[in-house]
Amino acid sequence: MATLDLRTITKSFGTAKVLHGIDLAVKDREFVVFVGPSGCGKSTLLRIIAGLEAATTGQIVIDGQDVSDLPPVQRGIAMVFQSYALYPHLTVFENIAFPLRVAKLPEAEVKQKVGRAAEILKLTDKLQLKPGQLSGGQRQRVAIGRSIVRNPKVFLFDEPLSNLDAALRGDMRVELSQLQRELDATMIYVTHDQVEAMTMADRIVVLNAKIEQFGTPMELYHHPATRFVATFIGQPNMNLIPATVIGTEAAGLAVEFASGHRAVLPVEAGRAKPGDKVDVGVRPENLHIGRDIPMRVNVLERLGGVSITYGTLPDGHRICAALPGDAPVHEGEEVWLTFNAPDAHVFDASGAVMRRLKAPALAA
Repeated sequence: MATLDLRTITKSFGTAKVLHGIDLAVKDREFVVFVGPSGCGKSTLLRIIAGLEAATTGQIVIDGQDVSDLPPVQRGIAMVFQSYALYPHLTVFENIAFPLRVAKLPEAEVKQKVGRAAEILKLTDKLQLKPGQLSGGQRQRVAIGRSIVRNPKVFLFDEPLSNLDAALRGDMRVELSQLQRELDATMIYVTHDQVEAMTMADRIVVLNAKIEQFGTPMELYHHPATRFVATFIGQPNMNLIPATVIGTEAAGLAVEFASGHRAVLPVEAGRAKPGDKVDVGVRPENLHIGRDIPMRVNVLERLGGVSITYGTLPDGHRICAALPGDAPVHEGEEVWLTFNAPDAHVFDASGAVMRRLKAPALAA
């Protein structure tokens, strides 16, 4: 397939700048997901790659060729949109074959390519049906088949599952992951759903007008570079507990919480000094029943094996804990929590993560 390089891509609409210097290198045969909140620029960036939108500055390089000024049809890409955009009066066969008909390929080649795509997508027995006779997932597969027959260098997907119900989205996530492996293709996939990103991607780009972080799902989960990434990746979201720096020790940064509890967290102090405010990030699954942090339980979701517990700290900050299913907690009551210092992330006033101490320093 192909590599994709984005070099200092910016995009402005009038005075509004929506993309700020995007630099990105996608490997051959890699499944990369762009994820971020609405308005972060992920679909705009995908449209720039496709040639449907012009970048204000920067270069798009596909397989070593600068395609920045080429029209979409000459870029070697195929795009699958949120809307299926199928022709309702044509059969599945003719919908998939449409780009081949436009290219005026011989009939034998058309049949061979459509047949191969239908086999991959498990649509062989649906070729003579029309879109109205198909389920939503089958229609999305037809749209994907129309892309496959073009044999593109890069597949682009713009939130292709958002119109499907929850159960079907789960099935289609598995199918798309299997399809990527079978085609051995380079794929760029846009979604606002971090579950899709975490379950499908080789690497994830977290966007917020700029690239906040680019890495594997587990890198982003365990080692978020910024407060934005930390709270966006993970379900339920990471808790941010306000704390005040009270000093430094050999084992790390000493902080105090509003409850009066003090902890030494294994991070480098950097420029932090006593009196500075920091956010201590702790994932809900890393909170346990203890004696350190009081939470007023507002909502309790008993899910069998786990109890998702939503509440507030004494200062009004929201907090969530994923406790055992039979945890002795009740709505309206107070429960005390604790966490292990190595599980915490510390973010400074700018939102950047404070670097963890190296192993030798921890041993000391």
